[in-house]
Amino acid sequence: MTRSLALPATRRTALAMLAAATMALTACSAATSGGTDSSNGEVVVAGTYPIDSIDPDGPQGGGTGPQMAEQQIFSRLVRTKPDGSLEGDLATSWKPDSTATQWTLTLRQGVKFSDGKTLTSADVVDSFKRFIDLKGTNAANFPGYTMTATSDNEVVLKASKPDAAVPRKLAVFFVLPAGVAPNDTAFFEHPVGTGPFKLEKFSPNEIALVPNPNYYGGAPKVKRVTIRKMPELASRLTALRTGEVDVAWGIPDDQLSQVESDSNLTVKTIQSSAVFTMWFNSSTPALRNAQVRRALWEAVDFPTIIKQLYPQTGSLSDSVVSPQTLGYVAQQPVKYDPAAAKAALTAAGFDFNTKLRLQFANAEFRQFNQAVVSDLEKIGVHVDLLEKEQAVFTKDLLALNWDINFQQLSNPMLDAANTIGRLYPCAAKRNGYCNPQLDKLLSEAGASSDEQERVKLYGEATQIIWQDAVGMFPMAVKYAYAWNKRLAGFSPDPNGLPDFSHLQVRS
Repeated sequence: MTRSLALPATRRTALAMLAAATMALTACSAATSGGTDSSNGEVVVAGTYPIDSIDPDGPQGGGTGPQMAEQQIFSRLVRTKPDGSLEGDLATSWKPDSTATQWTLTLRQGVKFSDGKTLTSADVVDSFKRFIDLKGTNAANFPGYTMTATSDNEVVLKASKPDAAVPRKLAVFFVLPAGVAPNDTAFFEHPVGTGPFKLEKFSPNEIALVPNPNYYGGAPKVKRVTIRKMPELASRLTALRTGEVDVAWGIPDDQLSQVESDSNLTVKTIQSSAVFTMWFNSSTPALRNAQVRRALWEAVDFPTIIKQLYPQTGSLSDSVVSPQTLGYVAQQPVKYDPAAAKAALTAAGFDFNTKLRLQFANAEFRQFNQAVVSDLEKIGVHVDLLEKEQAVFTKDLLALNWDINFQQLSNPMLDAANTIGRLYPCAAKRNGYCNPQLDKLLSEAGASSDEQERVKLYGEATQIIWQDAVGMFPMAVKYAYAWNKRLAGFSPDPNGLPDFSHLQVRS
C-alpha cells in the first residue's frame, strides 16, 4: 500500500502564500495590460429616451429610443457610419439604372437569422411590403415604391420617380423574417433577426440583449448589454459616476466639467445630425399668417438662451438641417427684436388673448422650453407649456393637437430627403403648412440624380421654409458622450444611435 507524503505545515503555508502572490501578480498584469473579459463582460447603457416598442414598422418604431434597440436586433440593407458615409449591411452593393428609378441590390450570402434560418431575398421583399403597408413615420420616404426579388440574393427597388437618395433612405428600413403579420405582437416578444444581438428581456424600464451567435459579423464579445430607461438626467449622471451604468450621453453643459474630471470616464463631444425644431401649426387660425409666425420667432432671444443653457453643446442654427446633412444651405439667422415682434403681431391683427399650446416630451428639454415661454410672455403672448409622455406626444403630434411643437429632430440618413423632403410637402400633413411652390422644389430635388443640383434645390426649399417661418429652428446640437474606461470598442454616434456590436470589457 502506497501512502502519500504530507508536506510539513510551514512549507504548505509558504507554498500557498507563493501561489496566492503569483495569482495576484498575474491578475494585476492582465489588468494593466488592457486585457478584455469576453466571458463575463456585462454593459449597462443609460437610455435617454423610452423604448415602448421594438417593431421598426410600427407607429413608435421610428423614434430614437426604439431605433437604438432595433438596430441591435435587426439588420438593414445599408447603414450610416459615424462619419456620415454609407456602408453595406445586408446588401453588398446597390446600383441605380440610368434614371435612378430602379435600384438593384445584391445581398450578402450566408447570412442567418438568430434561429438559424438562412436569409433570402423573400425575407427582404416581405419586410419591405410590411414596412410600406404599416405606413410608419419612415415609410413616407417611399411613396408608391415597390420591391421584387430577382434571385435568392438580389432584389430590385422600383421608385415612382427618379430618386438618388434611395441608398440613404434604406438606412431606416429594417429586415424581418418573411411572414410577420402587421399586428404580430407575439413575434416581438421573442423576435428573430440578423443583427448582432438577440432579445433576452423587454420590459417598460429595461431591455436586455445577448450576443447572436449566428451574426454574420461574428458574435459580440460581451455577455450582455442592458439598456435601462433613465429619462431623468440626475439619475443618469449619478449612475454613471457610481458605475451602475457604463455609457450615457446627452450630458448638459453645466455637468460636463464634473463628468470630465472623473478619471474613470472617457468623455467626447461630437456634432450631431439634430436640430432643435419648433414647428408652428399653420392650420391653427392664430398661426396661419406667416407674418405672425415670423414675429413669434423674433420675440425669442435664442442666442442668449443657447449661451446660458448650451454653451458647449449648442450653436445658433442657420438651417432646417444640420451642417453635415446633404442639402444643407445656410440661411440668415432671425434677429431677436421683441419690440419689432410685438409691432408685427399687432399689425397682423394677432389676438393677444389667445393662449397657444407648446408641447414637448422628455424632461431634459423642460428648461429650454420654459425660457421660450418666458420670452413670449414678455411681449404679451400667452403659452401653455405641455410636457407629455412620449406615446401621448407622438399621438398628438400626428393629430396636430398642438400650436407649437418642440422636437430634437435628428436625421439618421444625413440627407435632406429624410427631413425636408419627407416632412414639409403638403401631403405630409405634419405641421399644417402647404405651399405648392415648395412641393415643386422638393419633387425636383428628390428626382434629381445630380448631387449638386439636389443641394441647390433643397437650399431653395429651405429658404421658403425659413422665410415663411414654418417653424423656429433655433439650435444645432452636439452630443456629449461619456463611457467607463473599462469599455473598449465604443464609438459615439451623431444620431444618438451607437452600435454596441464592437464592445468589449477590459478585465
